[in-house]
Amino acid sequence: MSDRLFIFDTTLRDGEQVPGCQLNTVEKIQVAKQLELLGVDVIEAGFPISSPGDFNSVVEISKAVTWPTICALTRAVEKDIDCAAEALKYAKHKRIHTGIGTSDSHIKYKFNSNREEIIERAVAAVKYAKKYVEDVEFYAEDAGRTDNEYLARVVEAVVKAGATVVNIPDTTGYCLPEEYGAKIKYLMEHVDGIENARISTHCHNDLGMATANTLQGVLNGARQVEVTMNGIGERAGNTSLEEIAMILKCHKHLNIDTNINTTKIVPMSRMVSSLMNMPVQPNKAIVGRNAFAHSSGIHQDGVLKNVQTYEIIDPKDVGLDDNAIVLTARSGRAALKYRLHVNGVNVEDEEKLDKIYKKFLQLADKKKEVTDEDVLMLAGADSADKHGVQLDWLQVTTGKGVKSVASIGLNIAGQKFEAASSGNGPVDAAIRALKKVITKEMNLKEFTIQAIDKGSDDVGKVHMQVEYDGHVYYGFGADTDIVTASVEAYIDCINKFKVR
Repeated sequence: MSDRLFIFDTTLRDGEQVPGCQLNTVEKIQVAKQLELLGVDVIEAGFPISSPGDFNSVVEISKAVTWPTICALTRAVEKDIDCAAEALKYAKHKRIHTGIGTSDSHIKYKFNSNREEIIERAVAAVKYAKKYVEDVEFYAEDAGRTDNEYLARVVEAVVKAGATVVNIPDTTGYCLPEEYGAKIKYLMEHVDGIENARISTHCHNDLGMATANTLQGVLNGARQVEVTMNGIGERAGNTSLEEIAMILKCHKHLNIDTNINTTKIVPMSRMVSSLMNMPVQPNKAIVGRNAFAHSSGIHQDGVLKNVQTYEIIDPKDVGLDDNAIVLTARSGRAALKYRLHVNGVNVEDEEKLDKIYKKFLQLADKKKEVTDEDVLMLAGADSADKHGVQLDWLQVTTGKGVKSVASIGLNIAGQKFEAASSGNGPVDAAIRALKKVITKEMNLKEFTIQAIDKGSDDVGKVHMQVEYDGHVYYGFGADTDIVTASVEAYIDCINKFKVR
């Protein structure tokens, strides 16, 4: 009989800590509902004490989701735990995730404390959380760099205090796979009462070993993994949900099962990428656009003779359907609504569907085919109607041997403005023209262009970072014209710091 591995998804908490990837409550509910369809066991919905927005998101996700456990993060502080309990009041299945740093570095420099006091605080936090919920998870922050003998003492103490799950994070992504696996094995063998709790992994990817470390943790006794879609998260990210799910699906001899419906993986990945405006690298395992592409002649020949020569995964197993409905300018609202539904976006409001459909027709007139990524971009992009600054029109003259010149028309709170400027290339000219109208001291810090697909008529996505008044703001724009997308991204930054 196979062992059951529980999937703890922290896309909406650890994943959302990536700068520029913040979601509003409506978007978080959308992701949470799709995670439920994917089959995750636990959804870490947020850190309620951190902000009113996070608190509200945990409340609303608790109302919207039925069977997964909803988890709220806290520090080992009573007011944090009170706040989490309040945010979770509508959850059908609730968990409080509390903890404290256990490495000597954290104990000395973060808490100015000692080992014994940290154990006392850990036990007190678990006991306090148990007053509110039965299901309490404890995290030993920086466990990856914590001495195993001391870590075992902490784990044993919190399990006796009532912790149902104990999280062993490799917070800095420092551990080697063999080292992390040995740490989990040590706990399984040396903690009295460990059978009364579930050990969880939480690995970061700073050295590119998050998935390998997580797998070693599972092979040595961990039965919960903390993961994110597309591996997003702080710094270099977290363990990828899709990688762990497909490793266990491919290696059936390990006899470890998850509840994940793997055919929902690609739509889930695209939704998260679109809503968070965070591109998936083309060569990303499982969900990258090149994951099932073959360019080498030898590989192509082998795949044509027998797909198993170079593919260990059937694309349909992760939700890539070769027979998907193709959207063109002749497609109706029903086809658009269906493709949105397939990708986890349910649009019941006819007025909102009409707005998306109007944008869809404009895009379809420019492209031969509209892809799922295009559709998600249309559905996930903020409505320009709500913005204080809007792009009315843009005209650019450029070419080899001539100076680029741009003219721009802006609508700012109902007033019309026009300007023109030259620049070192079309994007520079357009932004210079924009800055003649918006006369604020702004500095472009980062400028990234990503093509959604590969065609010359493709939609380009532009991500920007603009510094204003000592703060960095993140903007996003998408259009078949990359200069327009760049200006839209810059305007998105401007709207975020409320220039009028």
